[in-house]
Amino acid sequence: AALGVATDAKGVLLGKYESTRFKSQPEGGGAPTGGGGLEGPEAVELLGMFPADAQAEVEAALSRAQGVASGVTLARYLVEAPPNICNPAHLADAARSCAALYPDTMSLKVLGRAECEALGMGCYLGVAECSELEPQFIHLTYKPAGEVKKRVALVGKGLTFDSGGYNLKVAGSMIEMMKFDMGGSGATLGAARIVGALAPAGVECHFIVAACENMIDGKGLRPGDILTASNGMTVEVNNTDAEGRLTLCDALVYAQDQVGAEAIVDSATLTGACMVALGNSMAGLFSPSDALAAELGDCAVEAGEKLWRLPLEDEYMEQLKSSVADMKNTGTRYGGSITAALYLKEFVDTENVEWAHIDMAGPVWDDKQGGATGFGAATLAQWVEKQGQ
Repeated sequence: AALGVATDAKGVLLGKYESTRFKSQPEGGGAPTGGGGLEGPEAVELLGMFPADAQAEVEAALSRAQGVASGVTLARYLVEAPPNICNPAHLADAARSCAALYPDTMSLKVLGRAECEALGMGCYLGVAECSELEPQFIHLTYKPAGEVKKRVALVGKGLTFDSGGYNLKVAGSMIEMMKFDMGGSGATLGAARIVGALAPAGVECHFIVAACENMIDGKGLRPGDILTASNGMTVEVNNTDAEGRLTLCDALVYAQDQVGAEAIVDSATLTGACMVALGNSMAGLFSPSDALAAELGDCAVEAGEKLWRLPLEDEYMEQLKSSVADMKNTGTRYGGSITAALYLKEFVDTENVEWAHIDMAGPVWDDKQGGATGFGAATLAQWVEKQGQ
């Protein structure tokens, strides 16, 4: 009974969301709507018959549904916003709001350019160099009351706009939609909102976003440049439009070496190749750990989201070989989502750290559902919660 109530309540809360905040008038005329994108009924009554001793369980289920809906809504709210609104500082403000809501369990630090330089984040800063907007390396931490059984990290790609750089996106490459290239960070911060609300015991979670823009200027990243990541690896950039993995690799090193995460899940709108392979309704899942892949798959089912595991084919690493650096940032057009995942894998000690990569380029946006979907937030939060059990 409680499960049914939670499902219904979550559906109502998410179903009432409408993207109206950038419209001067609601559809059909009327007064300007202004702010929040949460038009709809002020109250909904769920009617049912429950045993008297089930009241506490039902109330807990309703509270949980509200927490999950708040995180999914945050993800939608961020992803739908245009890049002149949702810039790196805006993502940092979203993390700041999570920390302010749950001050007993959450804390935030945001690293600026100088701090990232001190940590040697050459790949991330190489992508950010052409933008007039300062990069924001966001590190939001959840620490529960009591014993910590496991320390984990969620890493989200935070490209608030992706022009492609000097490998400029052209007509047909969805440049006008590149506001959603921060869908991974939207899911990560949405998951943080859920985790803060549910306050799971036993797990410490670090939510990490290397936020920036990929722009064009008289300076900055060129095809052929060689960057040095924070773990000392050198990367020949043969495509400036494969920038997400450059930001993520430094964030993964940070999660592993600075945070000490025992398990890391990164989420990113990383490749068009994954959309070609799986379409728009499901994300690709990559992991060398069968156990972690199974956990995430189960969490996605519970959250009502779709993941499909794809192979990490080591043979394809041949495509990333460089004659002048440790590796290139892209391979050929064949198996592009796999080679992207293999690139990221090089920056994680998978012998000692569990790692999974979710390529959510397809399902973060659906025009039939009104645009931004909030994909990933519920699945990631569900996974975090299970780590402390």
